[in-house]
Amino acid sequence: MMDKPVILGLSMRYLGYHAAGWRHPQADPSGSISFDHYRNVATRAEKAGFAMVFLADGVAIRAQDHPHGALAQSSQLADLEPLTLLSALSSVTTDIGLVATASTTYNEPYHIARKYASLGRISGGRAGWNIVTSWSDAEARNFGMEQHPDYETRYGRAREFVDVVTKLWKSWDVDALKWDKRDAVFQDPAKIHAINHRGTHFSVSGPLDIPVTPSMRPLLVQAGASQAGMEIAARHADIVYAVPHDIETAVQYRQTLRDMARGHGRDPDSIKVLTGITPYVGRTHDDAQKLYDTYNSLIPPELGLSYLYAQMGDLSAFPLDGPVPEPTDARVRSIANNLLKLAREKNLTIRELYGVIAAGFGALVSISSAQGLVDEMQAWLEAGASDGFNICPPLLPLELDRFIDLVIPHMRARGMLPSFPAGTGLRRRMNLPES
Repeated sequence: MMDKPVILGLSMRYLGYHAAGWRHPQADPSGSISFDHYRNVATRAEKAGFAMVFLADGVAIRAQDHPHGALAQSSQLADLEPLTLLSALSSVTTDIGLVATASTTYNEPYHIARKYASLGRISGGRAGWNIVTSWSDAEARNFGMEQHPDYETRYGRAREFVDVVTKLWKSWDVDALKWDKRDAVFQDPAKIHAINHRGTHFSVSGPLDIPVTPSMRPLLVQAGASQAGMEIAARHADIVYAVPHDIETAVQYRQTLRDMARGHGRDPDSIKVLTGITPYVGRTHDDAQKLYDTYNSLIPPELGLSYLYAQMGDLSAFPLDGPVPEPTDARVRSIANNLLKLAREKNLTIRELYGVIAAGFGALVSISSAQGLVDEMQAWLEAGASDGFNICPPLLPLELDRFIDLVIPHMRARGMLPSFPAGTGLRRRMNLPES
């Protein structure tokens, strides 16, 4: 029995985390724009014991047609707006957390405070905001700009943005609502406060028009890899998504983040780190390897090469089953080093290298038996590398079902996944303080 049971999240954007999963014989390509698909996934995850579901998001079509033909093969163009979707899912779930991404670069604080407060009320305190600054010029061009703002501008705005949102969520005292019919007092105006924020990026008077009690306050979630991102996470975040690919790096990252949180006067246990994993799991390791190979066999060459294009340039003239060449373009040479190192260490061909990327989109890819995966997860937890895992299945719902059928029983047998009574609050499920 583990002292601190694992926090289990599910990332459910698009059809899953394999680039060519949509071509699988059992895939429904319409799923990414189907409410029934997401309802099916969310209710299965809730029943299995996941603490939350998560929707990543961007406000543009960011895929590029390099090499030509790749754009036609990508399943990552058609999507649903996350807050609308999660509000609908709140009516068909009862306990699972509902975390949606929203950008601080292409929104305003009052809008975000209001929308997530509404989701919190509608869902009974199950909302979470994944804070991002966005990253592409394609998004900028949808909001009257030609280029995405620079790093310093984005993170300066993000810091102030989150400060304003949290102030707005605190603008109603807990006992502001009276609902006193006899004396005709609906609320006490003295307990509703303007925030009168005047800053570099925002001028917001407040108060919010939605009361937010501590139990209804949305979770703050962040993927803080950069120094500025980690600083925001250390000040505000309840949950941090991380994608380190080895235990040693993960332990150092988590400890640094906890130390930074302590420096802001926070209890370091009030911030939880979840590691992203894309599991290719079977009853045996051979089964898992065959599963991985099956998915990678579905990758069209143009789509696969598109995942190497930004880092290594156009490799379409080279044989796919030959060695990965040295980049000749000085503009990409520096950022290709990690991919080249991986290719050389594992003697990967071009096809195998793009398969590594297409298999998980940056999450830690695990090819393992069910018991082996649970061993791996337990090792990360016991080393202090993680507080839980954000599961990013290759294909939804097929590989979620496989994870539930094969992995969850092993987790429960080891006491890694607790069973909570119906109605247990989200913060309790996440092992977080109530306020």
